[in-house]
Amino acid sequence: MTPPILGGGSVPLPLLKRAHGAARWLAARGIGEGARIAVDAPDTLAWLLGADLVGAATLVVEPGWTQRERTAVLTDVAPDLVVTGSPDPVSDWVTPAGDGRTWFLMPTTSGSSGRPKVLARTRDSWLDSFAALGPVAGPVLIPGPLSSSLFLFGALHAFWCGQDVRLLPRWSPGAAVEAARHATTVHLVPAMLTSLLAVLDRHPEARRDCALRTIICGGAHVDEATRARLAELLPDAELVPYYGSAEHSLIAVDRGGAGLRPVDGVGIEVRAGILWVDSPLSHSARLVGGVAEEVHKGWSTVGDRVSFDGDVLVVHGRAAAMVSSGGKMVSAEEVETVLRAVPGVADVLVVGTPHRTMGSLVTAVVETVAETTADGPGLVHELRAAARSGLESGKRPRRWLAVRELPRTASGKPARATVARMLADGTLTTEPL
Repeated sequence: MTPPILGGGSVPLPLLKRAHGAARWLAARGIGEGARIAVDAPDTLAWLLGADLVGAATLVVEPGWTQRERTAVLTDVAPDLVVTGSPDPVSDWVTPAGDGRTWFLMPTTSGSSGRPKVLARTRDSWLDSFAALGPVAGPVLIPGPLSSSLFLFGALHAFWCGQDVRLLPRWSPGAAVEAARHATTVHLVPAMLTSLLAVLDRHPEARRDCALRTIICGGAHVDEATRARLAELLPDAELVPYYGSAEHSLIAVDRGGAGLRPVDGVGIEVRAGILWVDSPLSHSARLVGGVAEEVHKGWSTVGDRVSFDGDVLVVHGRAAAMVSSGGKMVSAEEVETVLRAVPGVADVLVVGTPHRTMGSLVTAVVETVAETTADGPGLVHELRAAARSGLESGKRPRRWLAVRELPRTASGKPARATVARMLADGTLTTEPL
């Protein structure tokens, strides 16, 4: 018998034995249907599947949380138990508890725009999301921590598809390229795809041995330069971008390069340029101070700016990612898209830094690739040229900073709020461009 969240999928036998061991261990400590646990251990899948077997919901603790974030999240969840270590395997299976409406996961928002929020998701909300994404070939590479709901979704989706999973504990472009020799599908975000392609470009032998045929890309918009680079370096690989949120799960999927199309059953409306969603896949509650606040079923929004012609959805970015500079509202994500196409740029984050007369300066924090030096006129010249050709004057950065590595969320996205805070308090190591 497989854990119910997988809806008939397959789990490797050693993991399945540990999951049932976790279920027995939890049940012996009074954890059952409706309980909440927090997993602070590397053996995430065994504990999560074990908790699901007894009908309990799981929070996966993110190791990168600050003490303040960790305390706040655990206060919101109020878990009945925090588990560590790895459960012992057993051979006698546990009878699953609960049904499709049972909470199984308490994901947090990414934290890219502020303090993580804790949500509650049912089994059915993820099972139906698996079906909306559809089957993939395996093995499936999951190149980041399972504390990210994006990677956890990818791992459980792979099991739902009956495929083997290859896990990397943290994102590393080199390690991902090596693992891609033995994986057919990968789950990642656009910034990771850019880094992966940069390594493949520098190492023809790795490109030759790369087995990837499906690249599932969640999160931000995949720009045309990245799409073209992928087609050049991995011509046999299909890119499957999708758009969603922690609150709504899958909203739209792009298959065959036809653009993002709404998932069946998901309603979309655009109100004053902001996307509103009515979805059966949405979360069931938000947890605050240990109390579950039921959410309104029906139309809701996370504030993403979009265009929708009734067929194809175009996502322009989060409304909160706006910089007010000199009386003009500048979309940080629009500026980032232009600058990411510059050779030598691994990733870039645009934030507002305080200015006495302008309000905020549009500030570009550029993560350079390993071989690129930030000093000298070359890189900043190319960046300024790209800004001049691709952006109107009021949107161009006035301040340019270089970092070797941007702070990131667990899913690999640049942590916008963290970068802004570190710039303000002087704790982000940068050098001027």
